[in-house]
This record gives sequence, C-alpha cells and structure tokens, in this order.
Amino acid sequence: MKRLSPDEAPDGILAEPAAPVERRREVTWADPLVGAALARDMSGLDYLRGIAAGRIPAAPIAALMGLSLVRAEPGQVTFRLDVGEHLYNPIGSVHGGVFCTLLDSAMGCSVHASLSRGQAYTSLELKVNFIKPLTLNTPSVVATGQVISLGRRVATASAQITGPDGTLYAHGTTTCLIFDARPGQSGPPEGNGDGH
Repeated sequence: MKRLSPDEAPDGILAEPAAPVERRREVTWADPLVGAALARDMSGLDYLRGIAAGRIPAAPIAALMGLSLVRAEPGQVTFRLDVGEHLYNPIGSVHGGVFCTLLDSAMGCSVHASLSRGQAYTSLELKVNFIKPLTLNTPSVVATGQVISLGRRVATASAQITGPDGTLYAHGTTTCLIFDARPGQSGPPEGNGDGH
C-alpha cells in the first residue's frame, strides 16, 4: 500500500499513520446448556435472579461483551455494560450492534421475568433508536427493560440505555412470542428469534 505524502493526504488524514498498538482480551464462560436446563424448571424471575446472584451461570454472550445482570423484578430487569475499546466500531465509538444486543437482552429478559415455570419466549421483532454515541468517556451504562404488555402468546417490551448521569444513549421496543417449553410440547416456530 502506498503511503501518502503530506501534500497528497486529504485534510484531517495522517500521511503516515502510527503503528497500531495491539490489545488483547481473554474470555471464559461456563457451559451454556447447564443454565438452559435449569431454566426449564424455574419461573423466569427465579432463574434471572439466580443469574444475577451468581448461582446460575450467565450466558456466554455476557462474558464476551462485558454484560452483567444486576437486577430482576417482575416484568423489569437491568443490565450493566462495561464500556471498552473491544466494543468499538471503525469510527471510534461503541458499535450499534452492541446497543442492539444490550437492549434485546434487557427487553427479552423483562419478558422472561414475567413467565411462569415451563414457559419460554423468543424475540420476533426488535426496533432500536440510536440517540448518542458511546465512548470510553463513559465507563459503564445500564439498560433497563420493562414489559409493556403480556398476553398468553405475545408480549411487548421497551428498554433504555442510560449513563451514570442519566444521559440517554439508545432506546428500543420488541415483540416476543411466548410458548410452552415443557418436554413434548411444541416449541417456537422454526427460524424465528434467539430465545435468549
């Protein structure tokens, strides 16, 4: 690749970029099927409270991204995200997909916190509004999800990502399908959402 001379470089672009400094991140997690098996025999709220208390392993995605479930109440949950460079996009802020994952987790788990033993859910639709970029200047944010409506087969929920000072970074809504998760019962239709 040809290096640009200062005369050839567009305004604001370094002619000779500095050599990148390599960073590393190590991720460890527990077998996700252990927690999934426990979920079948617990109410959604008890299961999520077990994760928050550390008695049940969190999902591997939580370890990968730096998420933690900090509070679970009926129909409402709060996740914390520790902000790091490993979450950045090419333009120097947290990637929009991270916002989506954090909001999806908070909204989906608010539905999960409303379910009885033997019930499960999967996300059918997700809408996210990005409000403000997130950088290392904000070391952590929380996403609070809450159920809007809960029917026998369909639930809707919303969530907001906020900083320690109350700054709103993103918000979203979701629609979830509720189904019977007991052995021998029909599960979710093929090819739909993630089911957290």
